Amino acid sequence: MNRIYLDNAATTPLAEEVIDAMVDVMKVNYGNPSSTHTFGQEAKVLIENVRREAAEYLHVSPSEIIFTSCGTESNNMIIKSCVNHLGVQRIITSPLEHKCVAETVLDVKKRLGVEVVYLRPDKKGDLDLKDLEQALKSSDKKTLVTLMHANNEIGNMLDIAEVSTLCKEHGALFHSDTVQSMAHTALDFSKIPLDFASCSAHKFHGPKGSGFAFVRRSSALKGIITGGPQERSIRAGTENVCGIVGLGTALQLCVDHMDEYEQRIKEVKKYAIDALANNIVGVRFNGRSAEIDRSLYTVLSVLLPFKDPMIGLKLDMKGIAVSQGSACSSGASHPSMVMMTVLDDNEMEHCTPLRVSFSHFTTKHEIDALVDALVEISETFGIEKANIEHR
Repeated sequence: MNRIYLDNAATTPLAEEVIDAMVDVMKVNYGNPSSTHTFGQEAKVLIENVRREAAEYLHVSPSEIIFTSCGTESNNMIIKSCVNHLGVQRIITSPLEHKCVAETVLDVKKRLGVEVVYLRPDKKGDLDLKDLEQALKSSDKKTLVTLMHANNEIGNMLDIAEVSTLCKEHGALFHSDTVQSMAHTALDFSKIPLDFASCSAHKFHGPKGSGFAFVRRSSALKGIITGGPQERSIRAGTENVCGIVGLGTALQLCVDHMDEYEQRIKEVKKYAIDALANNIVGVRFNGRSAEIDRSLYTVLSVLLPFKDPMIGLKLDMKGIAVSQGSACSSGASHPSMVMMTVLDDNEMEHCTPLRVSFSHFTTKHEIDALVDALVEISETFGIEKANIEHR
């Protein structure tokens, strides 16, 4: 059975160039980058080269790139440090955030009494920035706004440039979870005055366990992991040299081929939208995910016209990997907060959400196999197959 991977929003396969670069580092550059001898300094040079490359991509200073283990650690560090060290008493966020942001916000609310204000998205999953402006005006408390750039479940994109401007006008700090958009979109933080952002290498064909936080130098953020002076004294601990080199290799590949990859993936996504719409009567799409130019091009959120909690398992048995939500919540028995926000009670009761996510490795042949499998499953629920050929 040929296996088909369509869950790239959860993680991506490693690029061959990334594997080769990491193996070379593990064989040759095994020194501790904090050591002063040649072995250590050679490893240190590798780290600083990646830091410089990441900074060039984002148009920021290398000193503003702090290597971490992943997006979750970056988001935790930023939010908790803003409260613990920068005097933040109030957080403005939304129900659409990734679980690592949502849970961290709840943690500082419960433990430290931080006020939390939730912006309410509409049924398309969009936020009204007038609501944000009103929330910013409504209090003099030191405020952090944390809103993700690209939603990992429905693909909606936030105008982080406009949000950054609003936050600056009202003296608030702005953090954006950019895990899904990093290396997939052009980001220029010299023009977008946000304070903090996050990255995880495994979302763009790099290794798991390697990421970074962008920390604006003027923010004066402090670390929450203490012990040594590594990572500008913001994140103590011996750096993951081979992981950082893997991150840098993957980032450079994606930046160098960004236009090519985007065009290729958009073509496959459009093909998937048309194939699903033409072959499954009643299928719909959640949020803005089916709007090619208004959503993250790697994510398509599908709403199947029948209720089947076992759909993921059924597809897996056919060799097709997709997701019914965020990978971090895949074991949950209840729907995600994002789905609860964009679906009404009737849709929650009678329909099945499914996330299909793409990479530049995804082919139209794989989409054909997915559609054929979904048509077969849908027919067991009495859903008619449309008579439109999708190939």
